[in-house]
Amino acid sequence: MHPSDLDLLARIGSGLGMSYVLGFEREVRGSVAGDRTFALVGTSAAAITAVTYSSSPQAIAGIVTGIGFIGGAVVFRGRTGSPHGVTTAATILASAALGIVVGYGRLLLGLVVTAAVLVLLEAPHIPGLRAIDSRTLASRFRDDPGGPDPVPPGRAGDAGAAPGG
Repeated sequence: MHPSDLDLLARIGSGLGMSYVLGFEREVRGSVAGDRTFALVGTSAAAITAVTYSSSPQAIAGIVTGIGFIGGAVVFRGRTGSPHGVTTAATILASAALGIVVGYGRLLLGLVVTAAVLVLLEAPHIPGLRAIDSRTLASRFRDDPGGPDPVPPGRAGDAGAAPGG
């Protein structure tokens, strides 16, 4: 049995609203991707899932593949030599997953996922949760003084050697 158009609109609208909330949080925190990007990702994922999950479940794999390209673009936009925007890229993936969940018709689960992602993103800014943020606790631990394990002697040039010879 196919869902009615009103049911599909409710699913897609829920995907839009929930993913917009995630994008709003990212935009407030100065991310390169904000509320419109997240809303588009969540809405698109919900729409594709809502109309194809029973007839073509592989379409969901296409959503995940497409999100990889968007996430990659967000990470490569970093202003320094180190990766920048990884949290935003991961949140874009969460927004797509949220769209898939609500597009499938699991609206309550979508609300729980939205709340969980928001708590994760806001943990460093919430006084009660700030105490368990890893960046807050990092100063209590010493770095490993030895660094990475050195390569054993005689093994430095063996990486491409053929077995037994």
